[in-house]
Amino acid sequence: MNGGAIRDRLAARIRTALLLTTACAAALLTPVPAGALTPGPALVRTHSGLLEGETTDEGRQFLGIPYAEQPVGALRWTAPRPAAPWRGVRDATRFADRCAQGASWDPGYEQATHTEDCLALNVYVPEHRRGPLPVLVWLHGGGLTAGAGSDVVPDAFARSTGSVVVTVNYRLGALGFLALPGLDAEARDGVSGNYGMLDQQAALRWVRSEIGAFGGDPGRVTVAGESAGGRSVCTQLASPTARGLFRAAVIQSGAYGDCAARTRAKAAADGAAFARRAGCDEPATALACLRRKSAAELLAAQSGLDWGPVTGGAFLPEQPATAFTTGRSARVPVLNGANEDEGRLFAFSRHPLAAADYPEAVATYFGAARAPEVLAHYPLSDFPSATLAYATAIGDHLMACPALRLDRALADRGPVYAYEFADRTSPPFASLRALHTDFDFGATHVNEVQYLFRHFGLDAPFDAEQRALARQMTAYWGSFLHGNPPRAAGQPPMPDGSGDGSPDRVLRLRTASAGGNAVVTTVARAHRCGFWDAADSA
Repeated sequence: MNGGAIRDRLAARIRTALLLTTACAAALLTPVPAGALTPGPALVRTHSGLLEGETTDEGRQFLGIPYAEQPVGALRWTAPRPAAPWRGVRDATRFADRCAQGASWDPGYEQATHTEDCLALNVYVPEHRRGPLPVLVWLHGGGLTAGAGSDVVPDAFARSTGSVVVTVNYRLGALGFLALPGLDAEARDGVSGNYGMLDQQAALRWVRSEIGAFGGDPGRVTVAGESAGGRSVCTQLASPTARGLFRAAVIQSGAYGDCAARTRAKAAADGAAFARRAGCDEPATALACLRRKSAAELLAAQSGLDWGPVTGGAFLPEQPATAFTTGRSARVPVLNGANEDEGRLFAFSRHPLAAADYPEAVATYFGAARAPEVLAHYPLSDFPSATLAYATAIGDHLMACPALRLDRALADRGPVYAYEFADRTSPPFASLRALHTDFDFGATHVNEVQYLFRHFGLDAPFDAEQRALARQMTAYWGSFLHGNPPRAAGQPPMPDGSGDGSPDRVLRLRTASAGGNAVVTTVARAHRCGFWDAADSA
């Protein structure tokens, strides 16, 4: 490189540094009003320091913001602590690392992730909106062992609904839900295993403290999630330590298992089995041994074990179902629902299922003792194929009927709005599209997410009717965020089953040619919930 080129490059770097210094100084000297972003660059001041995001066609976004100290080293398996402040301007244009997890079939997840410095969130702010705006905090799905806040890009949703949207990373698997006697001794309430759930509460506390600087209203926060994210919302509704952190909740396909948490005994048994698998057999030294293991070693040992919240401490004194029926849960409006064909995703691994193999498949999934009753209620003669018979039984038991039971449990606690996503024409979500299969997934698990957000940052291949349904669903959800009953122009309102309402009334969400959106009372019967409610309570 010649001398002139070197001088030109140095001059450019000096100009850039001067511009950045000027911007930082101006930002430090000029107060940022609550609920307003600075003009020009996407610059905002939080209590921890200045952030510079970026402007997009949909508004402004701030990515990878730490909401807690990173749980590494001695902080592995400890409750989250407030994030340390930083000097200067922090770049907020890239997602943070995902929390440690194995590889999967989802786009971008082809390789395992071994990072633990992952407690970060992302904020999406619509342009040209007068604040303060309602806030949606989205908790991702993934079975509490996978996923990240970056799984959805909600920028268009934020613009369309006039809301600020926050997506969150939280600890997963063994790193998020390990229970051991040694950890019980360290926990404030004597119960370990809820680190991932405590991360979610830390993120909600960050939102309460900081979202005003982004134009959001800390008094109008709705916590929402799908699948394991919806189950997380269910858990937060029942958690006394979450009181006051949100004013409404959205549960999408999250009521499975009636939102049940692990007992202390079950969590301790899972923790002991995990420690043995990881080569930390001696109970007295198991915790110290596990803290020396790499994330990769921990991931290898956690497979096949149950990971989730634990009852018995201040975070979750009792099972969520008990908290709901006794009135000891948060009394906030809830929007809750499931998808018509939830089970088809879970049955796909057995496709094509031969008729002769159907009884064995049912016995394997539901247990030999229950299989005869399931087969009697789901005879092959009622279905086009054994695969769809199997899928329907799974979906009804796992998702549809628990969602309706949750509606009834919450009916005396405040508004509870019920939906069923029933667009059987919906394209399979991105992970399934990559399989290039002709299997009819219908309105399966996860499929509704792409109607609200860009799932994995991708545009869904919708036709005109599906785009119309996506706009209607966005309007229903947006209306709810603004503190109103869920409504969409020209469409029936989503029914409220609380008070004198009927918890059996459900809004079926469908494209126009399939009958359009309609309030029905047939969902429980269609999913054979009389059978499942009796069987699951036995």
